[in-house]
Amino acid sequence: MRKHLKEAELTPVLRLGAGACAGIIAMSATYPMDMVRGRLTVQTEKSPRQYRGIFHALTTVLREEGPRSLYKGWLPSVIGVIPYVGLNFAVYESLKDWLIKSKALGLVDDNNELGVATRLACGAAAGTVGQTVAYPLDVIRRRMQMAGWKDAASVVTGDGKAKAALEYNGMVDAFRKTVRHEGFGALYKGLVPNSVKVVPSIAIAFVTYEMVKDILGVEMRISD
Repeated sequence: MRKHLKEAELTPVLRLGAGACAGIIAMSATYPMDMVRGRLTVQTEKSPRQYRGIFHALTTVLREEGPRSLYKGWLPSVIGVIPYVGLNFAVYESLKDWLIKSKALGLVDDNNELGVATRLACGAAAGTVGQTVAYPLDVIRRRMQMAGWKDAASVVTGDGKAKAALEYNGMVDAFRKTVRHEGFGALYKGLVPNSVKVVPSIAIAFVTYEMVKDILGVEMRISD
């Protein structure tokens, strides 16, 4: 027996939890590739270790640093993915539902649906919130991923003259040293260019998902 659709609606808290679980599983499954991508991105001609490609980077890290190195920075990533993915889902669905139920700003059409532009705006708002809240943890994750790469990089301290080696004992230590050497603003370095990429991609992903769902005639129901 099917429950009434209104009873089957997910609350913002359930949406947050569902999105967070999905994000943790996806992130954990692809994390080694993300770590390798980070190293390939920052290496230069002067880097002591030259990775020739993805496979070479993976095998080199495994051989020289051990399997655990492929998951450096995993903890802040897990903590960060909860507000990031969770808030994306929660804000998008809640904002969309509010607009439909309140019929605010005349954005709802005759079929009680939102247009593509409005859905994109909802997705962009969700992406902005999730990205801003979770970004400091993403910065720490990147720095921890680079920490095992001996002498590969260094960070400039707040005075712009001295340098501090990227040596962290864990997530808390990485936060502490980053803020101490570079100030609180360092936790948001690169937020704007990253948002230029991430926010539109989240908006497009949500709208594409809903359009495909409509084309396939799929609608979520919760049964007893």
